[in-house]
Amino acid sequence: MEYACEQRLLPVNPLTLIKWTRPRVAQTLDLRVVANPDQARRLLDGVRSQGKRGERMVAFFAVLYYAALRPEEAVDLRREALVSLPDDGWGEMRLTHAEPRSGSRWTDSGKPRDRQPLKHRAPGETRSVPIHPELVTLLRHHIKEFNIPAGGRLFVGPRGGIMTDRTYLGAWRKAREKALTPREAASPLAETPYALRHAAVSTWLGAGVPPAQVAEWAGHSVAVLLRVYAKCVAGQEEDAKRRISEATRPKSP
Repeated sequence: MEYACEQRLLPVNPLTLIKWTRPRVAQTLDLRVVANPDQARRLLDGVRSQGKRGERMVAFFAVLYYAALRPEEAVDLRREALVSLPDDGWGEMRLTHAEPRSGSRWTDSGKPRDRQPLKHRAPGETRSVPIHPELVTLLRHHIKEFNIPAGGRLFVGPRGGIMTDRTYLGAWRKAREKALTPREAASPLAETPYALRHAAVSTWLGAGVPPAQVAEWAGHSVAVLLRVYAKCVAGQEEDAKRRISEATRPKSP
C-alpha cells in the first residue's frame, strides 16, 4: 500500500483509516508445561526405555533439560563444542551455531535445515553454557557408547543422517505415554520437547541464579527473559524480601 502511494496510484494508504486493536497474546510462560526434576528424569527414562533408538536419544533431550538448549541448537551440537567433561563436577559447552528448520523451499541449500548463527547473536558470536554433572555423565556415556568422532555431530537420526523433527517428536510422544501418569499425560505438562528448555530456565531462576546470568546461558535478552519467565521470578519474592531484610538489618554495636 505504501508503495502504491509512492507511485501516486493511491492518494492515501486506506489501511491507516481502519481502527483496529491488536488482540492480546500471552507472553508469559504457562507454568503447567514445566516439568519438575522428578518428572524430567521420568521422561528421560521413558526415552531410554525405547530400545537402541531411545538410548541414542536420551542425551539429546537431556541437553534441552539440563543446559536449556533449543532443539535446533541440539541438532547442530558437535563434539568439539564440549569444552570440558570432567570426571567429577560441572563441565562446559560453547555453542557456535544452530540449525533451525525452515523448510527446503526457504533455505539456500535446498535442505530442510541450514546451519546459521545462534539466535539473537551476530555471526561468529558464541554462547557458553555450564554442563550439569548429571549431563556430564550422560554425554560421556553417549560419546563412548555411540563412538562419536572428533568433529562429529553428537546426535544423528536412526540412519546416521541429521536428526529430524519427526524422529525426536515421535520418541517424545512415546516417552510421555510411558513416563507420565494419565492425569499428567492429559495435561500440557512437557507437551513438546521445547518444554524441557522452559524447565531448565525455570529451575535456574527458582534456584536463585541472577536473571542476567540465566539470560546469558539461555541465549535470551534480560528483557525477554523477565517477560516470558515473570511468574518464575515472582516466585522468589519472599526470598528476595528476606535478603533485603538481612542486608538492611542494623549491625550490633
